[in-house]
Amino acid sequence: MTEEKLWYKSYAPGVKKHLEYEKVTVSAALARSAKNFPDHTALNYMGKKISFAQLDRLVNAFARALIDFGIQPGDKVAVCLPNIPEVVIANYAVFRIGAVTVQNNPLYTERELAYQLNDSDSKLLITLSLLLPRIEKIRNQIKIEKIIACNLNASLPFPLKQLFPLAKREMYRKIPEADDIFEFKKIISRYPDTPLEEQSHWEELAALLYTGGTTGQSKGVMLTHANLSSNVQQFEAWFPELNPGEERLVGNFPFFHAAGFTAIQNYCIWKAWEVILVPRPDAQINIKMIKKYKPTFLPGVPTIFVGLLAEPEFRKMELSSIKGFFSGAAPLAADTIRDLKELTGADMCEVYGSTENTPIVTVTPWGGKIKPGTVGCPVPDTDVKLMDIETGETEMPAGEPGEIAIKGPQVMKGYYKKPEETQAVLKDGWFYSGDIGKFDEDGYLTIVDRKKDMIIAGGYNIYPIELDNILFDHPKILEACAIGKPDKYRGETVKAFVVLKKGEKLTEEEVIQYCKQHLAPYKVPKQVEFLDELPKSAVGKILRRKLRDAEIQKSGEAA
Repeated sequence: MTEEKLWYKSYAPGVKKHLEYEKVTVSAALARSAKNFPDHTALNYMGKKISFAQLDRLVNAFARALIDFGIQPGDKVAVCLPNIPEVVIANYAVFRIGAVTVQNNPLYTERELAYQLNDSDSKLLITLSLLLPRIEKIRNQIKIEKIIACNLNASLPFPLKQLFPLAKREMYRKIPEADDIFEFKKIISRYPDTPLEEQSHWEELAALLYTGGTTGQSKGVMLTHANLSSNVQQFEAWFPELNPGEERLVGNFPFFHAAGFTAIQNYCIWKAWEVILVPRPDAQINIKMIKKYKPTFLPGVPTIFVGLLAEPEFRKMELSSIKGFFSGAAPLAADTIRDLKELTGADMCEVYGSTENTPIVTVTPWGGKIKPGTVGCPVPDTDVKLMDIETGETEMPAGEPGEIAIKGPQVMKGYYKKPEETQAVLKDGWFYSGDIGKFDEDGYLTIVDRKKDMIIAGGYNIYPIELDNILFDHPKILEACAIGKPDKYRGETVKAFVVLKKGEKLTEEEVIQYCKQHLAPYKVPKQVEFLDELPKSAVGKILRRKLRDAEIQKSGEAA
């Protein structure tokens, strides 16, 4: 990448186009942060604070426990936890001994968990005590040899347990005594916390993060220590004036998701910043955390920010501590960005990426121009090209949509045990994302849609995200999602699902008329269905595919 890229002119002052990467793994970075900022808070779990020195010692002790359990370099260790201190301790202990952490969503069904645990060849599982009954149902289907369980309340300060959104009885679930089930707290207390040899190595496999599987069977994305560290350093370079040891983030993204794993867990440990752990984010929990701990940055999916702005309490709060917002996983409405800016004076950085890219690819220039509707520019050492949607062989010019292909040090090694699927998306070092985007004249990227989500009605290509954004702009609409519904005449027809703001009323005809004012006739939804809530993933991303599948099933039953 020697040539001048379109987006370089939009880089903020001080941001380098190319980096000299420190070959320091994120595990080694924890030891460095513990040495340089021993007393700074690393993790804040509802008021229970763990310093960097304490975290490093806990990681050492748990790493020794894993070695004693027979875990060797290269072995897979499954982690199935929400954002509690144990998830960070577990991940970094696995890194430290050269093993591979395998992230699993605690909300998955038995079928989904069994598939991922087996597909990953995990030998040991670290999970919540309240999930043990679910694991027990699939125990004869999985290869897991030992289980280490922890209680939700194990790290909570007394008496703040009422802040936690899960039932008290589940928090106190007894961990059964068995030959192959062990309690996290007891295990970690048995081992010395003195330093041990760092066995994480730059080019070796560090983590398996599974793709969501909403469009088929989930795939284990292989990320090396080089991927993880490089992506953290790319993100760090985007904010040159932010210093180590000085910031506090609310951990709204789950760490089993690529955004939380890299941009919160690993990035904050690298920078020696405080993470305010939020096991299950919602507007009320965020309001409490902001009031009490005065975070300087607030990351989240759009639904978090929409939810906060819908709360009168948030609009009246003292928000001067907030320097900025990060949003990803879905488009953010222009009025949401505007309202947050008016309330706080802070800018919104929209982030685009995918698990296969560790995940960060583009970010709104920090201190640069804000362009609502875009996801910013490619971060240093990241090349992005847009390829024609039909063949994938012709590069599209600025202003024309195409499939987003990415090259950079953050691009995955491949899908675990899936060479054909890997070959389909990795071509000559480029990752073909399946996302459709377009560049403007300043090198800002706009995500048009997913190739698989595109609606083809009467021969016209319709991108549902465009409809979503128009609907989001309606003052009475809280959330919206458009899909293509099977239609005998047009092939597909457009249907919109709408959630209204509290106390508001709208009719189907009013929504359709509103869309007619802002969209070409062929894009206007023919049907509107009002829902109390839209289906969402664990990270808060609206599940368009789930709405479409339900609609296809209804159409089949009607036929």
